[in-house]
Amino acid sequence: MSQPAPAPSALDPVRWLNNQPYILLTLTSLFWAGNIVLARHVAGHVPPLTLSCLRWIGTFLILLPFAWPHLKRDWPMLRAHLPLMLLLSALGFAYNNAISYWAMQYTEALNALLIQSAGPLFVALWSLALFGVRLTGAQLSGIAISLAGVLTIILRGDWSALASISFNRGDLMFGSSLVAFGLYSALMPRRPVTHPLSLISFTTCCGAMMLVPFSIWEFSTGVTLKLDSISMATLAYVIVFPSTLAYLFFNRGIALIGPNRAAPFFHLVPVFGSAMAILLLGEQLRLFHLAGYALVLAGVVIASRRASAKA
Repeated sequence: MSQPAPAPSALDPVRWLNNQPYILLTLTSLFWAGNIVLARHVAGHVPPLTLSCLRWIGTFLILLPFAWPHLKRDWPMLRAHLPLMLLLSALGFAYNNAISYWAMQYTEALNALLIQSAGPLFVALWSLALFGVRLTGAQLSGIAISLAGVLTIILRGDWSALASISFNRGDLMFGSSLVAFGLYSALMPRRPVTHPLSLISFTTCCGAMMLVPFSIWEFSTGVTLKLDSISMATLAYVIVFPSTLAYLFFNRGIALIGPNRAAPFFHLVPVFGSAMAILLLGEQLRLFHLAGYALVLAGVVIASRRASAKA
């Protein structure tokens, strides 16, 4: 006589969330939007290179107790792919983060949020150039629609202003961080197969070590971290949300649906971030913002749905 099947266990919310790529990527965009707005808010108060270095040191220390058993098991695989792992650390953690914080000394929060929305284009270009992965028609259409929404916000609803757009050095610096992160995103599917905690703890540790010399240089110029409530609150936020949680969520989202379907979620960053800038930094909400948001959301839905992956 066969044994009865065991009763289904109660829903594990962590396991459930771990298999919801759209929620994971939406939360990633929310946390990164908050990171940009906060970086602009504390610009001139918190040293950007020191903040970036401490961000990854703190993230690594939080993760290490949970990641250690997986790191020991996965170390042979990580060591076998050391050049790729160091490249991922440099692109996704050291350069991308440090240069974006540095750029916020020279540009506005809304500018950075909107520039970041060009991220899907860089992911697509790197994926095509390196691996011949082409966007499907639906993905291209979705990115184009959401990009139109971003441009609607950038141009304040006046498309004739496109001819007069100029960029300051902060905008160009922030754009270069997107080029680096686009390459990180395109390379992620080629990473060694390890536990997610092994991957992120190894790359955050390497990224932090790469930034130590630059933090020392920044300190030598007289730009030092003030140990006050603003600095401590900033460190607490960036270590927990846009670092530990966002990168775990982003890496998992790419693992589940691939870089080209995950990339359009970059376009949610200005939606969340400009709303934060309006609420926290006193920037004004206009009709063109709402029109842009609608286009961005429509494009993300079109580009990221399962059917868009089919050629």
